[in-house]
Amino acid sequence: MAAPQVAALARDLAGKAVVLKVDTESNQELAASLRIQSIPNFVVFDKGRPVFQRAGLASAREMRNWVEAAISGAAQPTS
Repeated sequence: MAAPQVAALARDLAGKAVVLKVDTESNQELAASLRIQSIPNFVVFDKGRPVFQRAGLASAREMRNWVEAAISGAAQPTS
């Protein structure tokens, strides 16, 4: 499960970014709008628009790198 990594990321980025976990079964319209077909799925938003998306398990460090790349305005976050 990705829950521990998401919790660690939320702690690490408190005050810099909002980190949320969404139940895609309860929020099927949101999942469909983001074309989420498998979980876990990680989406980085900037100003309300998705700028990066990846399906599959990732470490807290990888997720943090993606968010920080979005914050810094990097074109493509890297793993």
